[in-house]
Amino acid sequence: MNSWIKKGIETGIVTTQYPKKEEKAAGVSPGFPQITNDTDSEELMSVCLRDAIYKEEGKLLFNPSLCIHCYRCKRNIQKPLAWNKGFEWAILKEKSTSFSNNFHHSIHICVVDAGDCGACLNEIKLLNNPFYNMHRLGFFITPTPRKADILLVSGAVTQHMKKALLKAYEAMPAPKKVMAVGTCADNGGIFQDGFVLESGVSDIVPVDIFVPGCPPPPLAILHGLLVLTNKKYIKKAK
Repeated sequence: MNSWIKKGIETGIVTTQYPKKEEKAAGVSPGFPQITNDTDSEELMSVCLRDAIYKEEGKLLFNPSLCIHCYRCKRNIQKPLAWNKGFEWAILKEKSTSFSNNFHHSIHICVVDAGDCGACLNEIKLLNNPFYNMHRLGFFITPTPRKADILLVSGAVTQHMKKALLKAYEAMPAPKKVMAVGTCADNGGIFQDGFVLESGVSDIVPVDIFVPGCPPPPLAILHGLLVLTNKKYIKKAK
């Protein structure tokens, strides 16, 4: 036992200091591509599997909500795009608002797997481990929607989960918020054209905030939770 105590003292605090300090540890985020004007736009658009890279009025643009992190724009072209390592990706939906300051201290989250392939759900689970430790920020997982403030949904919504998702939302007390985590939860992702799928969580229940990525890293999900509780501020989506 003494050896473990000694090791703990020597190791020190390993929990991320985010959001108080910027997290710079390697591997915490896959990032997103950085669009520049000196790249071959036609080649970029041809390799992008979900048309996340597109042209509008002659300008090359990037839509993070469609990106599935296939890395084809980074590995399969002559002039690969550089990728940033940020993770503050949350998008607050138009007409949505964050919780009032009364909800700063203890927020309970009900997680619903609406057809997840396993990737986003694993990232969500990591929020409970010692490195991310979301409890320090007042976020707690609850198994019942009747005690939940936030409904956190991952996965493309299958027809089998449509009714269950709606029931979970209706069982939540007001005020309540819905967070869609991952590209599939927003628009169906790579499964969008599946015959047993909806085209996103917003087709079933109103979504307040969306975290893009395939899958989004834990800190991106944490950023979305902080935005919902007024601990972080972002511009609303148009």
